[in-house]
Amino acid sequence: MMSNRYWMLADGPVPRWPQADTFVLKEGEVPTPGPGQALTRTIYVSLDPYQWNYKRRNNEPVGAPCHARTVSQVIESRMDGFAAGDLVFNTNGWTEYALMGENVWGPAYMIPRKLDAAQGRISQALGVLGLLGLTAYAGMDLLASPKASETVVVSAASGGVGQIAGQLAKRRGARVVGIAGREVKCRFVTEELGFDICVSHLSATLPADLAAACPAGVDVYFENVGGPVFEAVAPLFNRAARMSICGLIAHYGDDDGADTVASLMRLGEPILKERNVTATSYSVSDFLDHQDEMLAYIAPLLAAGKIKYREDIREGLEAIPTAFDDMLRGDNFGKMLVQLSPDVTLGQV
Repeated sequence: MMSNRYWMLADGPVPRWPQADTFVLKEGEVPTPGPGQALTRTIYVSLDPYQWNYKRRNNEPVGAPCHARTVSQVIESRMDGFAAGDLVFNTNGWTEYALMGENVWGPAYMIPRKLDAAQGRISQALGVLGLLGLTAYAGMDLLASPKASETVVVSAASGGVGQIAGQLAKRRGARVVGIAGREVKCRFVTEELGFDICVSHLSATLPADLAAACPAGVDVYFENVGGPVFEAVAPLFNRAARMSICGLIAHYGDDDGADTVASLMRLGEPILKERNVTATSYSVSDFLDHQDEMLAYIAPLLAAGKIKYREDIREGLEAIPTAFDDMLRGDNFGKMLVQLSPDVTLGQV
């Protein structure tokens, strides 16, 4: 009988931020698929900031593997439309094997789907060609709609969503200012992604640095962070500016039950109200009907090298907690993934 290893939350209160004993590694039997189900082996696990907020709000079944979006391969299927060998996007979580299909827990909008390796690397289904790509497309193109010559600021600019959002704004002719961390990330944002300038949130003079980078003010802000980064951006808003609130990683360790978006809006209310700034907090689940539209636009650009996308891929199930902590702290460089098993599309065995 094959064994299945997985990470779950340890018993007891969930801390503000992950600690060394926050997650526990478990081992059990590989599940057997029932009617309408398929057994899948996880290839890539996606680690994203929202997952910590998700865990702190008790949105996962007790005793279940930690939630995550995944790319997997079907091992055995009793599920219509899926066969052994198929590569799929699903939500196995932090585990080597899991079921998908009927009576399997998972966010309702994250529906399993087959992947076409001809569209791009299968790992990109967890990033630029998946819900992260749709998140960037929705927040930048559909909500903010930057115009040529406007100034767009993107926080977490080298991260999984930020790097896409900024490139989409550049394609609309905007002047794009990134906010990232280490110097190597800022160079990547300008030299590889094509942003006009990038400032470091690690700088002791961030507000002044950002003001110098935005001499004409800010027309669009793509918000991934909150906290001091938002405080540096807010005074620069022009009248009728637009802000798409994608994430607030700086606040995911706030007190349980805190409404992080409401807190942010209260903080910025005087400026947002006085300058008539449109601030929109959104969820990718509200834009699922634009998935095909997004793919039709972004996939050809990605294939032609006109959109760049960087991944930070760690190896092995044991690496997940450390990689997750690195991602939350900004110590990743690109979209954070952990690979658990061979990727047959890359010739791995």
